Amino acid sequence: WVVQFKVCQRMTSELSIHLTWFIAFRSVQHDLGLDEIYVLGTNCADNSPTPEAAQNFIRDGVQVTEGSVRGYEFMQDFRVHVKTEEAYIRKPYFTLPGSIAEASIAPSCLACFDYTNSLADVVVGYMGAPLNGNERMDTAFQTLTVRNERGATMVETAKSHNRLRTFGDAKGTGSHEKLALATVSSDSIVLKMIGKDVPEKGMPGWIAEIVATVMTTVGPKGVNFARYSIDYHILRNYLHILSEWGTERAETSLPRYAKDIVDEYIRTDERFRILCEQAKERHQVEI
Repeated sequence: WVVQFKVCQRMTSELSIHLTWFIAFRSVQHDLGLDEIYVLGTNCADNSPTPEAAQNFIRDGVQVTEGSVRGYEFMQDFRVHVKTEEAYIRKPYFTLPGSIAEASIAPSCLACFDYTNSLADVVVGYMGAPLNGNERMDTAFQTLTVRNERGATMVETAKSHNRLRTFGDAKGTGSHEKLALATVSSDSIVLKMIGKDVPEKGMPGWIAEIVATVMTTVGPKGVNFARYSIDYHILRNYLHILSEWGTERAETSLPRYAKDIVDEYIRTDERFRILCEQAKERHQVEI
């Protein structure tokens, strides 16, 4: 089940840590004298390959002095939210230069299909939550995905100690499929992969603000925004491994739940079928 919640200030830093590597402990937990292991994970999307790459993204992409930045995130209002020591800044996605993407994303992320952190007992993230008005990333709702009894125990323990408040099941509105495919089709990594020009500059700020506002108003919200984000990353990454590895290895590397999503877009949308063929051709050319 998925719920909306807000965190107490003391809890924020604890929830932001990605702890799924504790999964490995479960196979040896009894040898280590551990009774149980509880895994708290985050939704994950496109980590920077190095601290320097993250700094370059902030400086050259978002155009904020990186030394003062305390956190940043791509939020549901189609803007990058940046928290600095002095201010809180919002920049529309569409202002970012296309050339910044490839250097800012770890290569391993392009072959990852576990954006929902499927092995964690509880997953916390903003993607399925509403973002109201000018709300900040550090005060907005988050969503919890509780996958098993261990996860339910973690949530109830946090609630009983007044560290967590829940506000009911998360909900969603708006269609996400067409937007997911449109995002893939204009993605700079995909454009480069199929041999098209990557835009060096983003939109002018005032145009980008209008586009972001319209997208936020008419686009998917809540859980449906999460579906949009998940589908987009799965489709983009499928094209990447198709281009890099070829059809046979790509198909055997694709988890079943990701394959179901990919197959649905292949079945229903000619544009995605064309992109798949272009990715296959790229692999054959490189061979």
